[in-house]
Amino acid sequence: MLIDWFTVGAQMLNFLILVWLLKHFLYKPILNAIDSRERRIAAELADADAKRAEAQKERDEFQRKNKEFDEQRAALLGKATEEAKAERERLIEDARKQADALRLSQDNALQNDRKRLGGELTRLAADEVFSIVRKALADLANVSLEERLGEVFTRRLREMDGNAKETLAAALRASAEPALVRSTFELPPGQRAAIQNALNETFSSEVRIRFEASPDAVCGIELTANGQKLAWSIADYLRKLEQDVGALLEAQPAPAAKAAPKPDDGTTLPPIAVVHPVAA
Repeated sequence: MLIDWFTVGAQMLNFLILVWLLKHFLYKPILNAIDSRERRIAAELADADAKRAEAQKERDEFQRKNKEFDEQRAALLGKATEEAKAERERLIEDARKQADALRLSQDNALQNDRKRLGGELTRLAADEVFSIVRKALADLANVSLEERLGEVFTRRLREMDGNAKETLAAALRASAEPALVRSTFELPPGQRAAIQNALNETFSSEVRIRFEASPDAVCGIELTANGQKLAWSIADYLRKLEQDVGALLEAQPAPAAKAAPKPDDGTTLPPIAVVHPVAA
């Protein structure tokens, strides 16, 4: 079989031309299209990654801010709770202080009222005692209260115990001034003479004395010399009355009040006071 080399060469040339044509007009546009598509896809993927990263960043920022908000809210709530608790305690403390102040004020007012009542009762009791004793002595023995008190004072003066007598005698000897005899009322001359005689007899010497009336003093007679004092009065009765009244007032809130003090039957007299230094 004979080979037609011209035909073979023509076919090879045609094939090469076809390959060149395919490469130039078909493969290259296709490859360019593929490259362009790949580049577009890569760009889209990169953009998607960027958007995903941005979204993640925003998500993380939101979570961070949300956490900070929760922490701030918890801190503010805790602070508000503490402030409310402190304010509550302050209000309770203020209320307690006000209640204590009110109770103290009421207690002071009650004490003042009690003292005022006790003083009024003492004054009224003294006035009543003076009036009753004066009337009783005048009716029964025709002797005034002043005279009876002077007689009791002189009798008790003569009945002093040894220690009181020695103390008062030393004070009388050491005093450069006359001894002072003070009474609630003005002593009549007879009572003054009786007291002077009782002092002279008791101390076996001439005792210099001067008399003074003191209406503010509780009914009685007192002798003062060189800082020493000897006294007799019904002040003990009045103090006892005031103490009993105070006890009754103290017992008022209790279910059962204390029994009222038993009135003195008048058969006893308060003892003459022991000689003691006069308070400066």
